[in-house]
Amino acid sequence: MLNFLKPLPSAPKIEGHKIESEYKRRQLGVLVATCFSYIGYYIIRLIFTTEQVPLMKAYGFTLGQVGFILSTFGIGYGVAKLFMGALVDKSNTERFLAFGLYLSCFFNLLIGFTQNYYVILFLMLFIAVTQAMGAPACQRQISLWFSKKHRGTAFSIWASAHNAGAFFCVASVQLATFLFSGSLTAVFVTASVFSAIIATSMLLINTDRPESAGLPNIAEYSGYEEVDEDGQPTATSLTDKSFGTIFVQDILTNKVVWAVTLTSMMIYIVRYGIMSWIPSYLPTKGFSVEWAKWFIGIFELSAVPGVILMGALSDLIKGRRSLVCLICSIGMAGCLVAYFTSSNHLVITIMLFVLGSLIYAPLALVGLMVNEAVPNYAVGLSTGFMGFFQYVFGETMATALIGNLVDKFGWSAESIVIYIASFIAILLLIYLVFKERRILKMESILNKQAS
Repeated sequence: MLNFLKPLPSAPKIEGHKIESEYKRRQLGVLVATCFSYIGYYIIRLIFTTEQVPLMKAYGFTLGQVGFILSTFGIGYGVAKLFMGALVDKSNTERFLAFGLYLSCFFNLLIGFTQNYYVILFLMLFIAVTQAMGAPACQRQISLWFSKKHRGTAFSIWASAHNAGAFFCVASVQLATFLFSGSLTAVFVTASVFSAIIATSMLLINTDRPESAGLPNIAEYSGYEEVDEDGQPTATSLTDKSFGTIFVQDILTNKVVWAVTLTSMMIYIVRYGIMSWIPSYLPTKGFSVEWAKWFIGIFELSAVPGVILMGALSDLIKGRRSLVCLICSIGMAGCLVAYFTSSNHLVITIMLFVLGSLIYAPLALVGLMVNEAVPNYAVGLSTGFMGFFQYVFGETMATALIGNLVDKFGWSAESIVIYIASFIAILLLIYLVFKERRILKMESILNKQAS
């Protein structure tokens, strides 16, 4: 491991009367840094998706080739996320987060200077690996800095940052297109410059973990002890356990981790099955290509208030994340039917606005649920484990599989795959509602005994 990525040791404890103000100041810095850093990550991540139609026209790529590039990114991201998640648990999280974004910017910059299909494929794989450093780092920091009472709100604010990132990605594309006469090279360069500036700025206000700043861990600070499905406390942030031991004991044998992971995979099929094909699908409904491109940003940005509201609601009802997810998923299924069956532009537009919240709210909360199911020293690994299934299986089915099915059977194939994924997600969430209820009851008993 590079020396500058090694975790900082615990600092001497600061004076008691200063703890609260210092904690709040650093919590704000962590939340702002994770949000804006992830916006930078998403600006880079979605450039190729946003520009798929101009790239096909300018470079002669087919829909199948674009789908293969997108699926290659998904597979590379999913595999890398598993290892990056394990690595960040034993790293300096704030530096890890910035370093990954710098590398993503560099490889994205190189894409702007080539038209070779295989070179682009290769560079997208490198971008996938460096992009995998973002989410595990952000989720680990939020788990370490916010208590269960407020974590749903903090996590949903962070999760909505990627929706804002998608909008800013489209905005940066349009700005570069306007300023540089439609140059595809300028589009990639502009995105990399913006994101590198973000990485540098956010590194200045971020903090690794409370103990490295001389503060108590979040369980001590909040006075609330969290437990896993076996009733074991989860507050420890660093451990001497090996990767293999953590992977087996805290991930593979954890039923909640499996149920949440498979739920997230199904919702990812829905997410990317909608978002990835908006530029190609909406023109079949009579929308212009330019308007269809903007709808990616609209779909993403419209989710922000809904995601934050649902996260806050899960805090308000004392951590019942899975119940909120179940309600959203049922509503999502109804909106999907309207989106695929209607030809009315207003109806389709409204459905995309509503679907943004109903898809991204449960996606945000399942990400939090998998982190809360494991000890804090395994938060990054749990994020990587979930990401592996989300992208290697979920996004691949939503891009490569749907792309090839649409080529053979038309756009009705897209809707069938998405309907099936939605139904499975609802079934899994019903199971998680009861499982979560049992864990919260154990936490309540433990904390009453402690008080």
